[in-house]
Amino acid sequence: MTRFILPLLAAALTACSSTPPPPDWAVNAQGSLARSVDAYLSGNARVATLELERARAEVARTGAPERLARLELVHCAAEVASLEFNACPNYRALAPDAAAPEQAYARYLLAQAAPADAAQLPEAHRALLALAPADAPARLAAIADPLSRLVAAGVLLRAERATPGVFTVAVDTASAQGWRRPLLAWLQLAQQRAQAAGQTEEAARLQRRLELVTRGGRAGGASAPAQ
Repeated sequence: MTRFILPLLAAALTACSSTPPPPDWAVNAQGSLARSVDAYLSGNARVATLELERARAEVARTGAPERLARLELVHCAAEVASLEFNACPNYRALAPDAAAPEQAYARYLLAQAAPADAAQLPEAHRALLALAPADAPARLAAIADPLSRLVAAGVLLRAERATPGVFTVAVDTASAQGWRRPLLAWLQLAQQRAQAAGQTEEAARLQRRLELVTRGGRAGGASAPAQ
């Protein structure tokens, strides 16, 4: 799962700690953060919360709020990828001590970034600020990291710039990774849009996919989606 963590923010956790071997807090924090994101995307809320608290505790040992701000942004990014839109409250408490790249990335996650923020963003996200809606699906598909791709799709949706092609890329990405939480979120919203547009066959197809995910492969007795 480490390869799916947003590269800039994950690397920043160990900033100023690059002398090998890395300190215990950095190793422990990055491992717990990776497990937390993986569990969150998989729909395992209990493990996600437990590992996130462990990561927070390890970073708090450094007394460096800017590092904890980076960690909170990784968690917020996973929420955006899963269409859990909020104001990133845990980051906001740390925002005054956050560095310029983290502040720009926070604005990006909230769909409030300005063109001037592009240079401060992770490379995969820079072009999306000025991207024409018609070009968004191809640009998303070109993002190599699956989590970054889903985060970008979530930001486009939050900014009301998501085309049907963006939905397709997001659903395909979550499906390929087996990430239950974002897959359910994107499928449910796509189905609602299909129903609103009177696309009954498409809505029925999406419903079948939703039932497959919620049943976990069983023949019947659908369970509730992950929260």
